[in-house]
Amino acid sequence: MGVFTNSKTGAGHGTNVPDAEKGEYNLIGDGEDPKLGLYDKRLPCCGCGIGWCSLLIGFVFPPAWYYAAILYFARYYHKDPRERSGLAACAIAAIVFTIAAVITVAAILL
Repeated sequence: MGVFTNSKTGAGHGTNVPDAEKGEYNLIGDGEDPKLGLYDKRLPCCGCGIGWCSLLIGFVFPPAWYYAAILYFARYYHKDPRERSGLAACAIAAIVFTIAAVITVAAILL
């Protein structure tokens, strides 16, 4: 939608969409790009995504990090790119937890 001036008077504002005056709205859609409305839906798990919820739950129940890490390496984020950062954070947390657990077990046994 753009603002234009009247060519006869040189003044005035309006939109180039005739239905806007009637109060009718058209849905934006593109037949060539089916992912156009992808970001209109909320993410699962309270709107913050599987990855970030798994990261928070993982501090109490660490296998949640491994679940999200599996989703990350299985490229679950191709369904919704907004999930990528949370799943990557869980993969990093799972690696750090594994290294810490191995060092702890090695220190106890040796």
